[in-house]
Amino acid sequence: MSVYVDDMRAPLGRMVMCHMMADTTAELLAMADRIGVQRKWLQHPGTPKEHFDISLGKRALATRAGAIEVTRRQAADLLTLRLAMTPYRAAPSSETAEEER
Repeated sequence: MSVYVDDMRAPLGRMVMCHMMADTTAELLAMADRIGVQRKWLQHPGTPKEHFDISLGKRALATRAGAIEVTRRQAADLLTLRLAMTPYRAAPSSETAEEER
Protein backbone atom coordinates (compact mmCIF):
# COMPACT_ATOMS: atom_id res chain seq x y z
CA MET A 1 0.00 0.00 0.00
CA SER A 2 1.31 3.43 -0.92
CA VAL A 3 0.79 7.17 -1.18
CA TYR A 4 1.60 8.86 -4.49
CA VAL A 5 2.31 12.44 -5.61
CA ASP A 6 2.21 13.35 -9.28
CA ASP A 7 4.29 15.81 -11.27
CA MET A 8 1.41 18.10 -12.25
CA ARG A 9 2.23 21.81 -11.93
CA ALA A 10 -1.07 23.72 -11.84
CA PRO A 11 -0.91 27.38 -10.81
CA LEU A 12 -3.33 28.46 -8.08
CA GLY A 13 -2.76 32.06 -7.09
CA ARG A 14 0.84 32.25 -5.86
CA MET A 15 1.02 28.48 -5.34
CA VAL A 16 1.74 25.61 -7.70
CA MET A 17 -0.30 22.48 -7.05
CA CYS A 18 -0.09 18.76 -7.70
CA HIS A 19 -2.13 15.70 -6.69
CA MET A 20 -1.66 13.35 -3.74
CA MET A 21 -3.50 10.02 -3.85
CA ALA A 22 -3.15 6.68 -2.09
CA ASP A 23 -4.12 3.03 -2.27
CA THR A 24 -6.46 3.48 0.70
CA THR A 25 -8.33 6.34 2.35
CA ALA A 26 -6.60 5.58 5.66
CA GLU A 27 -3.15 5.98 4.09
CA LEU A 28 -4.17 9.18 2.31
CA LEU A 29 -5.56 10.76 5.47
CA ALA A 30 -2.57 9.64 7.55
CA MET A 31 -0.20 11.33 5.09
CA ALA A 32 -2.36 14.47 5.00
CA ASP A 33 -2.21 14.62 8.80
CA ARG A 34 1.54 14.02 8.76
CA ILE A 35 2.31 16.84 6.30
CA GLY A 36 -0.24 19.30 7.69
CA VAL A 37 -2.96 19.20 5.03
CA GLN A 38 -6.45 19.67 6.46
CA ARG A 39 -8.79 16.75 5.89
CA LYS A 40 -11.54 19.12 4.76
CA TRP A 41 -9.62 19.60 1.48
CA LEU A 42 -10.12 15.95 0.48
CA GLN A 43 -11.64 15.86 -3.00
CA HIS A 44 -14.11 13.18 -4.17
CA PRO A 45 -14.13 11.39 -0.78
CA GLY A 46 -15.15 7.76 -0.83
CA THR A 47 -14.70 7.41 -4.60
CA PRO A 48 -11.89 6.08 -6.80
CA LYS A 49 -11.10 9.74 -7.63
CA GLU A 50 -10.29 10.54 -3.97
CA HIS A 51 -7.24 12.82 -3.69
CA PHE A 52 -5.83 16.04 -2.32
CA ASP A 53 -4.52 18.96 -4.35
CA ILE A 54 -1.33 19.94 -2.51
CA SER A 55 1.29 22.65 -2.94
CA LEU A 56 4.81 21.79 -4.06
CA GLY A 57 6.01 22.49 -0.52
CA LYS A 58 3.61 19.88 0.86
CA ARG A 59 4.66 17.55 -1.99
CA ALA A 60 8.26 17.79 -0.79
CA LEU A 61 7.14 16.93 2.75
CA ALA A 62 5.14 13.98 1.43
CA THR A 63 8.06 12.56 -0.53
CA ARG A 64 10.33 12.91 2.49
CA ALA A 65 7.67 11.01 4.45
CA GLY A 66 7.67 8.17 1.91
CA ALA A 67 5.23 9.17 -0.86
CA ILE A 68 6.12 7.78 -4.26
CA GLU A 69 6.68 10.27 -7.07
CA VAL A 70 4.75 9.42 -10.24
CA THR A 71 4.15 11.12 -13.56
CA ARG A 72 0.73 12.48 -14.48
CA ARG A 73 0.40 9.55 -16.87
CA GLN A 74 1.12 7.04 -14.09
CA ALA A 75 -1.41 8.82 -11.86
CA ALA A 76 -4.00 8.54 -14.65
CA ASP A 77 -3.21 4.83 -14.97
CA LEU A 78 -3.75 4.38 -11.22
CA LEU A 79 -7.12 6.12 -11.51
CA THR A 80 -8.12 3.98 -14.49
CA LEU A 81 -7.24 0.84 -12.53
CA ARG A 82 -9.26 2.03 -9.52
CA LEU A 83 -12.27 2.83 -11.68
CA ALA A 84 -12.07 -0.61 -13.30
CA MET A 85 -11.97 -2.30 -9.88
CA THR A 86 -14.94 -0.36 -8.47
CA PRO A 87 -18.18 -2.33 -8.51
CA TYR A 88 -20.83 -0.85 -10.78
CA ARG A 89 -23.69 0.78 -8.91
CA ALA A 90 -26.60 1.76 -11.08
CA ALA A 91 -28.44 4.89 -10.09
CA PRO A 92 -31.92 4.08 -8.80
CA SER A 93 -34.54 4.33 -11.48
CA SER A 94 -37.45 6.70 -11.02
CA GLU A 95 -39.67 3.63 -10.43
CA THR A 96 -37.41 2.40 -7.63
CA ALA A 97 -37.38 5.85 -6.08
CA GLU A 98 -41.20 5.93 -6.21
CA GLU A 99 -41.39 2.49 -4.51
CA GLU A 100 -39.10 3.61 -1.68
CA ARG A 101 -41.34 6.53 -0.77
